[in-house]
Amino acid sequence: MLRKTLPSIQRRRQHFSSSSSSPQESESLYSFLKPSLFSHKPITLTPSLSPPPQPSKALTHDQKASLESTLHLSLSTLNTDEAWKSFRSLVAASSLPQKPLLNSLITHLSQSTTSPHRLKRAFASAAYVIEKDPILLDFDTLLTLLQSMKIAKAASPALALVKCMFKNRFFVPFDLWGGLVIDICRESGTLASFLKVFKESCRVAIDEKLGYMKPGLEACNAALEACCRQMESLNDAESVIELMSVIGVKPDESTFGFLAYLYARKGLKEKIKELESLMDGFGFANKRILYSNLISGYVKVGDLDSVSDVILHSLKGGDCSFGEETYCEVVKGFIESKSVKSLARLITEAQRLESESIDIDVSVGFGVINACVKLGFSDKAHSVLEEMIAQGEEGTVGLGVYLPILKAYSKEYKTAEATQLVTEISSSGLQLDVEIYNALIEASMTNQDFVSAFTLFRDMREARAVDLKGSYLTIMTGLLENQRPELMAAFLDEVVEDPRVEVNSHDWNSIIHAFCKSGRLEDARRTFRRMVFLRYEPNNQTYLSLINGYVSGEKYFNVLLLWNEVKGKVSCVDAEKRSKLDHGLVDAFLYALVKGGFFDAAMQVVEKSQEMKIFVDKWRYKQAFMETHKKLRLPKLRKRNYKKMESLVAFKNWAGLST
Repeated sequence: MLRKTLPSIQRRRQHFSSSSSSPQESESLYSFLKPSLFSHKPITLTPSLSPPPQPSKALTHDQKASLESTLHLSLSTLNTDEAWKSFRSLVAASSLPQKPLLNSLITHLSQSTTSPHRLKRAFASAAYVIEKDPILLDFDTLLTLLQSMKIAKAASPALALVKCMFKNRFFVPFDLWGGLVIDICRESGTLASFLKVFKESCRVAIDEKLGYMKPGLEACNAALEACCRQMESLNDAESVIELMSVIGVKPDESTFGFLAYLYARKGLKEKIKELESLMDGFGFANKRILYSNLISGYVKVGDLDSVSDVILHSLKGGDCSFGEETYCEVVKGFIESKSVKSLARLITEAQRLESESIDIDVSVGFGVINACVKLGFSDKAHSVLEEMIAQGEEGTVGLGVYLPILKAYSKEYKTAEATQLVTEISSSGLQLDVEIYNALIEASMTNQDFVSAFTLFRDMREARAVDLKGSYLTIMTGLLENQRPELMAAFLDEVVEDPRVEVNSHDWNSIIHAFCKSGRLEDARRTFRRMVFLRYEPNNQTYLSLINGYVSGEKYFNVLLLWNEVKGKVSCVDAEKRSKLDHGLVDAFLYALVKGGFFDAAMQVVEKSQEMKIFVDKWRYKQAFMETHKKLRLPKLRKRNYKKMESLVAFKNWAGLST
């Protein structure tokens, strides 16, 4: 049938009858209006739940003008009930308001999508006008009403309105209303209802020779979708195809796709071959939509062998980039049929056909396993992976199979499982991207699974990944936030000689600061010595952390040793190697040395601060002296240590303390 109809543009016209609807049909069309706002034959507007008004005499000019004035005022003041009352009075006298006023009323009634009663009145008014004098109804008003029906998901009224238009030969261009009606029907799940108005519009276009009534490709495909997907009717589908030929609408990939779905559902494999041939004839090289629809149809009837055949056939033709929706259908079909082995076999066979240069995220393996994860079948994803390994060597499992599982692990913070899987991937000779490692390491640190983070980073280094900076910083930052300086030190010691990792003084400072903050001063001192040994230059922040740590632990002698080291650097003859003190470091040294009673060293600090013109607040050190050395007696000190006495006197003179 298709071979005869699709290529042909010279076909007989299919005729339709446009006989008036029966009372029963009208009742069906307007049943949504119950309780009815108007009777069916003839259409007469009535108030809800009240008897219809008796016909009255014709209105005088003044009476009509008065009612129109009231109607206009009511619309201006948004008094809907009064406006409706005025309109009914005009209708009862077999009269209609002037065109602008009439359209304003229907537009006003249409614009309240939250009030079904007002929308019913809008529909009833429009239907009445179409029957009595359709020329009064503006296209814009009609579109406003249909748009409101779309928002209200009122498919039956929308279709009834269109049928009323056809019945009364009110031929509005299809492009103005067709798309809206299609959307309304599709959203309400009643696309099959659109088929009748589609065929009627085609009949009008053909019989009346009105080109503007011809449905376009989108509408033809919508009608075909209804025939194939909802009604599953071969006869109706082929009648739509014939109409497309008659009105001169050429098919596209979606046209063939809908037919492919229906043919797959019906098991018409010869027809499917014809479709592929016809697509070639129309010049459609990409058959992805055709194959996706075939897969959907075969899944629906449980023909999983044909599903596999289509996927493998598509790989041979290069149209293998199926969407996530298609893969989800495939996975559901196989899992519901408890065919995990067949699913694993499909991936294995697909991998043999796929190009080595194929992007991982468009491979069949990735698509299937990713769909498993998306559908919440993570356990089935594992089962497929295990089955693939059982069916052959582990090396035959492509990276695309592993990635969705790894991403699921990362999202669910199953970091130990992810690390184990990464080890398996590496042992099989496959290599992960840096982004995957980074994501897994970040998840491990968030989960405080430091062992996994270290293992992953080690694997990343062994895989010769070029960019290690991101994961290195993630680990260091995470350990610092979790106050694990011992792990920071061990990790830094492991990677410090790797040229791909940029270790700097700041990293050492972070470890030293963390050790000092937790009172682990010996560990801080060892880290400092390790830092110097590896030729990382300590800076003022390094010394500040150590000084504050020593002061907290009352290790003032260690501060003295530290000052001797710093003093050598600030007194260096070589200007390029000479260090500089700042106010913070001077303050820290002075306070600690005064508290420890090392006045000679304290005065050395004072001397250096004066040389470098660094302001020193003497009051702070007076307080430190009074707190610690208030009972110190000079005569006793003179006998024991004359030099220390001199330093004490010098300090007291400098600080302004009485001797």
